Amino acid sequence: MPDLRATRLSKHFSGVRVVNDVNVTIRPGEVVGYLGPNGSGKTTTARMLAGLLEPSSGIVEYGGRDIRDGLVAFRRELGYIPEEPYLYPFLSGTEYLYLIGRLREIPEALLTTKIEGFLNLFGLGPAADQSIASYSKGMRQKIVISAALLHDPSVVLFDEPETGLDVTTTLMLRHLVRTLAGRGKAILYSSHILEVVERVCDKVIVLHKGKVVADDSIARLRTLLSRNSLEGVFSELVIREDPEQLARDLADVSALGT
Repeated sequence: MPDLRATRLSKHFSGVRVVNDVNVTIRPGEVVGYLGPNGSGKTTTARMLAGLLEPSSGIVEYGGRDIRDGLVAFRRELGYIPEEPYLYPFLSGTEYLYLIGRLREIPEALLTTKIEGFLNLFGLGPAADQSIASYSKGMRQKIVISAALLHDPSVVLFDEPETGLDVTTTLMLRHLVRTLAGRGKAILYSSHILEVVERVCDKVIVLHKGKVVADDSIARLRTLLSRNSLEGVFSELVIREDPEQLARDLADVSALGT
């Protein structure tokens, strides 16, 4: 399977540079963690890698070919799980997955088997024929993950996939990511949950204010920065204030007048 590679990727919105000369390489069988504070440009990068957002400059290549030269073919190889699930609320979970599967041209008998498998494994069987409007956020996220994996993609982009998931499903998701990588999928895992990234990723890219401030294995970053955890590495790279002092100050403001 080919690599997914972004070179000098940048994006401007109204003159503001949100992503600045970012380089990303995701190889088959590899899970790349993508970390950064809110507003650092993680989701913008993921959308450019998925071909959903045009870069202001730079290039995204799959197998050495600009994805814009064959976007339809590239999307056949892509599974994308966005942070916010955009679904058709008037459809049931089953109906939505059939819609996606038919658009993917999955044979009907195989599609039925896959949909039943995903719904049952995610515990959605009892709600399969209910409208998505009645689903919780976690249930909707399970539908999004199922839809992204229906066609067995070669590249999977996870953008904050734990949103709304319960503890059991989050644990299962960690194992799923590693299993997919073990089967040769190239995976980007964007998250703010450092513990999850530390457990599932082979290496991490840390983004701060649109720029890459680290790109290496977790073990090497720990050694270079003399930190014993990914949380310590992250704090060293992007947190400019003492979080404990900030927490005390916030509590003090809350207590004013009492």
